[in-house]
Amino acid sequence: MANAIDIMIPYWGDPGRLVAAVDSVRAQTSPDWRLTVVDDCYPDPTAGLAIQSIDDPRITYLRNETNLGITGNFRTCVRLARAEYTVVMGCDDLLGSRYVATVGEAVSHYPGADIVQVGVEVIDEVGRPSSGLVDTVKRRMLAPRGERPVVLAGEDAAASLLRGDWLYWPSLAFKTASVQRHDFRDGFPVIQDLALLIDMVVDGASLLYYPRTVFSYRRHRESASQAAARAGDRFAGEAEYYRVAARLMDRAGWTRAARVARRRVISRLHAVALMPRALARADRGVLRLLAHHALERDPRT
Repeated sequence: MANAIDIMIPYWGDPGRLVAAVDSVRAQTSPDWRLTVVDDCYPDPTAGLAIQSIDDPRITYLRNETNLGITGNFRTCVRLARAEYTVVMGCDDLLGSRYVATVGEAVSHYPGADIVQVGVEVIDEVGRPSSGLVDTVKRRMLAPRGERPVVLAGEDAAASLLRGDWLYWPSLAFKTASVQRHDFRDGFPVIQDLALLIDMVVDGASLLYYPRTVFSYRRHRESASQAAARAGDRFAGEAEYYRVAARLMDRAGWTRAARVARRRVISRLHAVALMPRALARADRGVLRLLAHHALERDPRT
């Protein structure tokens, strides 16, 4: 299975963390990978020079002619993939040494899987294990229970993800042909991953949860999603997307998933959980945004 997985890294950020991410790819027990770093015109050339100095034909460094932004660079990464499976890895995340081998094992047992979610540990800025509220909810309330693989498809998959996105996008392995049939939706930069996943599920994609922990996801306060959540901006985009998703579910005839999208309970509770911080800062603007998101009602719920 030479080059069975294309690992794509859309890069913008700390050069040291990118080098660590690349090193984690190079440390794989399986050789069946190819790595492409797509630099979105980050002003510091340090990372690019470091990657280009690595003598390994499986590693490619590309630099965009202009800055494409988060969604644009993700599109580029997906478009460039050629292997049977594709990973769009975060430039500050880390692969466990058996990540590629584990994905290969998973798809050999479940060859129909279009999306593979392996087990994930969450780390902080300096690499220490981290378990905040968001990840505790994902693990204990939203993700499938137990240590056995689980396959979800159709309305079951849509309802599960719309109840609360328990996946970790940078750790997902996609069947390349399946993910390339879809595009990221414009206007949802923070929730673009969920939007694409739902589009894939509506189109017939299946999701495999293979709970062997082989990926380290870095969660830190500087991340785009955390910054947007603190500012309240995230939730305006989430509310709009859930309205879009509810209409998609209606068209598919998935009434249960449509109700889940309109209720968006976990998204509302996330906003509620951030309200004490906004109150402590006396940030009335953010507090109003969070309260509106938490209390807004859809006329069809």
